[in-house]
Amino acid sequence: MDAAALSMVLASAALHALWSVSIKGSRDPLVFNLIQTIAISGIALAWIPAVRLDEVPAAAWAVVAVTGVAHACYVYCLSRALAVADLSLVYPIARSTPAFLPFFAVPLLGEQLSAVGALGIAVVVGGMWLVNYAPDLSWRALLGPRTRFAYLTLGTTIAYGLLDKLGMELLDEAAWSGPLPRAGFYLLATSVSCLVFLVPLSWTRVSLGELRSVAREEGMRAFAAALVSLGSYGLILEALRSAPASYVVAARQSSVLFAVALSVVWLREQPGRVRVVGAFVTVVGVALIGLSR
Repeated sequence: MDAAALSMVLASAALHALWSVSIKGSRDPLVFNLIQTIAISGIALAWIPAVRLDEVPAAAWAVVAVTGVAHACYVYCLSRALAVADLSLVYPIARSTPAFLPFFAVPLLGEQLSAVGALGIAVVVGGMWLVNYAPDLSWRALLGPRTRFAYLTLGTTIAYGLLDKLGMELLDEAAWSGPLPRAGFYLLATSVSCLVFLVPLSWTRVSLGELRSVAREEGMRAFAAALVSLGSYGLILEALRSAPASYVVAARQSSVLFAVALSVVWLREQPGRVRVVGAFVTVVGVALIGLSR
């Protein structure tokens, strides 16, 4: 992964951590995320005139639709997980993607991992778990009923990580003349697709009264979080144009560093010595990924 791609991934990681902490600090994570998705979809529809839709390959539209399902399931499962469990319990599980993505990216996308890159991925995963370590983070807690949505979130991140790489490859090969970059179009299109599937998923758990109430109290914060999400996702999509998905997803797990820092300021958490060591280990892993070719 070159320096430009790594820089984009690290910036995306910082934004993703900010986004995650804002969700955890909301009154109702699912309603908060639904408001965010509605806001992003509104922005997307405003950009339609900036895209020549006839230049979008049919295969890319198919990927957008399937990715919308994956993203809707991701948002729903993450919201449910954060509603019942601490961020320090959910985050290490949900962000364990780099430990599993290579098993799919290598055979499905034909990616090649160097020995240094593979070592970097392993180190990032190890550091990620250490950063989120807590005395009560036992195997019983990890495998209990509170974490089932965290594991489902992990599955959705693997799915959309692969789909995003495929979608950007298809768009990168297509002719493009509109002012909106390919990554911007893909981001906005998948956001609308996500909303289409997220609404029925949330239908039985979100009332219109609750939606209006949270919108009044936290609407501006949700809109700001939506902009942060757009920035984070857009940077990742740009990185995926030139870097292997396995490396990109692994390096993005440096978000645990930023999440720890933000949790101290925002959620009043007090990270222990093990988390500090884990933060250092994660940095080492990201550096190894950046040095790999």
